Amino acid sequence: MATNTKQLLKSHSLRITPFREQVLQLFIDESAAISSRKIQDELEDADRITIYRTLKSFVDKGLVHEAFDGTDTPKYALCEDHCDEHAHHDQHVHFHCDKCDQTFCVEEVEVPYITTPQGFKVNSTNIVLKGKCESCNSK
Repeated sequence: MATNTKQLLKSHSLRITPFREQVLQLFIDESAAISSRKIQDELEDADRITIYRTLKSFVDKGLVHEAFDGTDTPKYALCEDHCDEHAHHDQHVHFHCDKCDQTFCVEEVEVPYITTPQGFKVNSTNIVLKGKCESCNSK
């Protein structure tokens, strides 16, 4: 079943624009996290500032999350349905393929609870697994 970009934007209280729909469709069509550079390459008329603002809006409203992969290139992936503008609930592991440089959300592996020293408050935890993805491993 195709995901309705208009409905998804509306459900996250985001203004519906053709550009936002195009960016959102890229996320829907990809199995891996994507970078702003990939968005710029895919959408010919896109400028970096508009992409940055769109991604920031998507993150702020709980539509996408940053997929930390240990590289210097920020990548983003669609959030689970239960994320919203108040809280991201995407506490899962990310897998970065050393061969194809793609990053995948591994939602079936949750980040374990970690006890911190008294006085410390954790805002987020990122665990990155590195190796070869299924596709690269079978070649």
